[in-house]
Amino acid sequence: MGEHSGASRSAETPQRADAQRNRERILAVAVTELTRSADTPLSVIAKKAGVGQGTFYRNFPSREALVMEIYRHEMRQVAESADQLMCCHEPDRALREWMDRLARFSMTKAGLADAIRQATSSPDGPAKPGPDTLLQAADRLLRACEEAGVIRPGVTSDDLLLAIGGLWQLDPASDWQERAARLLDLVMDGLRVGAPGRKAPDA
Repeated sequence: MGEHSGASRSAETPQRADAQRNRERILAVAVTELTRSADTPLSVIAKKAGVGQGTFYRNFPSREALVMEIYRHEMRQVAESADQLMCCHEPDRALREWMDRLARFSMTKAGLADAIRQATSSPDGPAKPGPDTLLQAADRLLRACEEAGVIRPGVTSDDLLLAIGGLWQLDPASDWQERAARLLDLVMDGLRVGAPGRKAPDA
């Protein structure tokens, strides 16, 4: 009996691994296709991901479910990059680079934003997920900067996202990089006003 249950578990593990790979492949293709066009048919996404309709709908029973999962996945990636940047850079440099990543995400995922609006626009559709993950990442960056003495004290993550809200007014089809960089430099200049100065490390 022990041998039989062990064999069952070993058979299940590859199946779970295959299922996870299928899910990740669907998400990767869907991000690309929906970014290109919010109206991409689900059948096209399934075909390009190399999965059958049954496998696709087992993972994502509706267009709304797929779009919401993509949104959460992409937000997690942007948020997690905050910790990666803090490991490699001074806090204020990490904050500025993180804002650049947020700008790139906002501008290059315009089609995805349209898909999210479509998915959440019907009265009985899902609610758009809030920016909690981004707010938490922004808060970690701001607290690190505040502790280092390189920004004014008391700035909240809500303050920061409101200050950089102009990003969402830029036209993704335009040459937005220069305008976004100028806006974010202005925000960083404002954050530095009233900073107590970089603190020396403890002896």
